[in-house]
Amino acid sequence: MKASIKWAGVVLAASSLLATTAKAEEGMWTFDNFPKEAVAKQHGFTVTQQWLDHVRGAAVRLTSGCSASVVSPEGLVLTNHHCIVRCAQNLSDKKNDYVANGFLTASLSGEKQCPGMQAEILQSITDVTDKVLTAAEGKTGEDFVKARDAAIADIEKAACKDNDHMRCQVVNLYRGGQFKLYQYRKYSDVRLSFAPEIGAAFFGGDPDNFNFPRYAMDAAFIRLYENDKPAQTPTYLRWSTQGASEGDLLFVAGNPGSTRRLMTVAQMQVDRDLSIPVRQLLRSELRGRLIAFSERSAEHKRIATDTLFGTENSFKAFYGRHNALLDPVFFGKKMEQEKKLRAQVAANPKLRQEIGDPWGEIETAMEAYRELFMKANFLEAQAGMRSKLFAYARHLVRAADEREKPNGERMATYTEAKLPLMEKNLLDKQPIDPELETLKLSFWLSKSREYLTVDAPETQTLLGRESPEALAKRLVSGTKLDDPKVRKALWEGGAEAIAKSRDPLIIYARQIDEDARAVRKAYEARVEGPVDRAAERIAKARFALYGDSVYPDATFTLRLSYGVAKGWTYNGVTVPWRTKIGGLYDRATGFDPFVLPARWASAKGRLDLDTTYDFVSTHDIIGGNSGSPIINTSAEVVGAVFDGNIHSLGGAYGYDGRINRTVSVSTPAITEALRHVYRQDRILKELNVE
Repeated sequence: MKASIKWAGVVLAASSLLATTAKAEEGMWTFDNFPKEAVAKQHGFTVTQQWLDHVRGAAVRLTSGCSASVVSPEGLVLTNHHCIVRCAQNLSDKKNDYVANGFLTASLSGEKQCPGMQAEILQSITDVTDKVLTAAEGKTGEDFVKARDAAIADIEKAACKDNDHMRCQVVNLYRGGQFKLYQYRKYSDVRLSFAPEIGAAFFGGDPDNFNFPRYAMDAAFIRLYENDKPAQTPTYLRWSTQGASEGDLLFVAGNPGSTRRLMTVAQMQVDRDLSIPVRQLLRSELRGRLIAFSERSAEHKRIATDTLFGTENSFKAFYGRHNALLDPVFFGKKMEQEKKLRAQVAANPKLRQEIGDPWGEIETAMEAYRELFMKANFLEAQAGMRSKLFAYARHLVRAADEREKPNGERMATYTEAKLPLMEKNLLDKQPIDPELETLKLSFWLSKSREYLTVDAPETQTLLGRESPEALAKRLVSGTKLDDPKVRKALWEGGAEAIAKSRDPLIIYARQIDEDARAVRKAYEARVEGPVDRAAERIAKARFALYGDSVYPDATFTLRLSYGVAKGWTYNGVTVPWRTKIGGLYDRATGFDPFVLPARWASAKGRLDLDTTYDFVSTHDIIGGNSGSPIINTSAEVVGAVFDGNIHSLGGAYGYDGRINRTVSVSTPAITEALRHVYRQDRILKELNVE
């Protein structure tokens, strides 16, 4: 990668920021408010309701945090390799490393179920704003949160009552301005059908991540099953063997995870000055520990692959976000936008009377957040530091308590609509490595002691008289929660079984839960409640002034973005819109992470080296879009989104169509790989590729 488009390029220009209404190709639009007229005016293509319904019916959300698309009538689904790497790792053992060597099978019978994975396809969107807002009207703080969450829980339960094939979710849009009920068809049996080796999928490794040019086969296939048979999926995207051409109008249908573009300046300041810096320090140190762990042996490297990849990916993404917030031009523009909105409200007596001063209320809440952050971070948000065993223990303990309460009085995580997925995640068999679990737990405990301080009451509860390392080792070596049968007995036994359990991790989770719940209660009363109540009124002001011409922040729900296949120019350097398969062989050095996998080395003579490998486009995306289909106007899939370029890393807060780019692997490259590298004729046949 040329020096001119490395890290310095992450700083966004002032014109890149979200304005009061979306411009050009900016926006992650909901399917019930897609800007059809804008697309027709800019690109001469009419997006019909039939087209939208077809794309919606083929777009898939994976509960692992990714997106995907149905590409055959027998439930075959295209996504990214990095979206299924945890599945491949969970299915691997010392003899079969499906991450390092890939997963290939010649028949349906060889497809293997992915533990903990669920796929969901959106069926309908219903506005329930009035029901939610009416329930919370006049309430403040913790009472506001409880009333709102109770109304949401009741709506979700009623919508999916007695239907095991559906999942219902009330989605908060425009930061409290709208609430929509999303109803999904869910598939709890998802199986791995094909995955390349990680050396091909993540060729270039961390140095190439969030950069371009790229030469990554970041694609994989999974399959939806029902009643132990491939699911029938008559709505699917046809496979394009031609792919995209430069300048083509394309669409991305996926589930962007989270953006913060509608947040106030006060909230962004807390991100900039507190939450991102602290969590980046933690990610950095955890990354070092994971690398050291990986270097002990080949088996240690295999075990830590998924955790290390996730940690490195998050570190790089938040590095970009932080740089955007540190840019004085970027942040100055954000301040100007807020000042303009507040002035427009002040100039409208009726509107000013209705909404009051929500910005001031959020500023007060942010002071409370600064005070509560460390406790909330270590006791709640990052408790356990991704330890599977700790997560099992906490959910079993809390679910037992919460299921004793009426649905509307429970913590939001444990309402009736959410329990089926939680149960699946708890009870599916997944491999657990004691050494890696001990590393994560000891890291969490040592950092909790460091940041909360030794003498804090919460630290005393967390550690007692033990060291972080000794406590972590005792908990991991003594627990039986690695056995799904033990977890099932505790889940089904409820509060009585939890109370009687002598499992050290269950006892520990019970022991620390009072402190954790206390900080959660304080957060809801002093931060979440006031912020959400104030944000609701800011949303009301935006609707009054701009209507729904502003798209909502991302919420890991289905969105549609539009754009074109196009490169970019930065600091006088022009980056072409695509790479070719032949470039892979030029880029290979023989040294990690530029080692050419053996299958690819031997296939060079059979491949069309001019085939588009990876390509970039102007779409507005964010994390969660990984695996999204990139689609042409004929509703054919021409690629799978897997990354953004370096300039897009500030995309949580703003978008710059001049230089922000989405990175995708092309369907022609996937076709070439299936045919000439991996010999997957059965998949090619299913895709109707001759």
